Amino acid sequence: MPRFAANLSMLYNEHTFLDRFKAAAQDGFTAVEYLFPYAYPAQELAQRLADHGLQQVLFNAPPGDWDGGERGIACLPGREAEFRSGFARALEYAQTLACPRIHVMAGLAPTGVERAALQATYEANLAWAAGQAAAAGRDVLIEPINPRDIPGFFLNRQDEAHRIVQKTGAANLKVQFDLYHCQVVEGDVASKIRQYLPTGRVGHFQLAGVPERHEPSVGELNYTYLFRVIDEVALQCGWTGWIGCEYRPALGAVSGATSKGLAWLRALTTPGV
Repeated sequence: MPRFAANLSMLYNEHTFLDRFKAAAQDGFTAVEYLFPYAYPAQELAQRLADHGLQQVLFNAPPGDWDGGERGIACLPGREAEFRSGFARALEYAQTLACPRIHVMAGLAPTGVERAALQATYEANLAWAAGQAAAAGRDVLIEPINPRDIPGFFLNRQDEAHRIVQKTGAANLKVQFDLYHCQVVEGDVASKIRQYLPTGRVGHFQLAGVPERHEPSVGELNYTYLFRVIDEVALQCGWTGWIGCEYRPALGAVSGATSKGLAWLRALTTPGV
């Protein structure tokens, strides 16, 4: 069975952020991910992980002006110094949190800028980040995101992401394979798992139901089948990563919403359920 990490940016929103670690552990999670750690001292987050027996498996590098609508700056010409400074900060947090993976968001493609220039900037920034991360023993991840959730996002498809990783040639540059985004943009998810997981270029999975982005038990994707596919292929190729639960509970942020929606996970982990 795959290993699941709670995404604390989207789950347990009835709690303050720092209280979500305890809530996730109480529901049986042993790992967490979230978007950004930078609003809190790294040591405080590390203490929450230690207090509740959790691993930090993923977070994002600084994305630029998130509140202003930016969704990463890696593809933006002229922002290279800011990108490097932000990634250096991410590596410092990763060290304190013992986090093996940092996701670098590509950013929104600005109008009036040729895609070739954005691509060149993106690839150069990724190559630099991979080199810095390798020296620190970390992986850099890139994620194709569907243009419905983030219109104008530079990277949308699995084949695009894998070509970039392969071209860059850094062993620690990998793809964050979000099954939800893949279904929205491309479909044929099981075949893509079988195609890409054995390459060694998949560093992490994420999930959500399609199309509403609720629990994986809600929507058009048959996750029970997809988990079996991941197990089968992972056993063949030796993949031992995590699946991040990056979805919005269907009950919203009411008290106990996340826990009540975890029947799908209890069915996988509890014999006889």
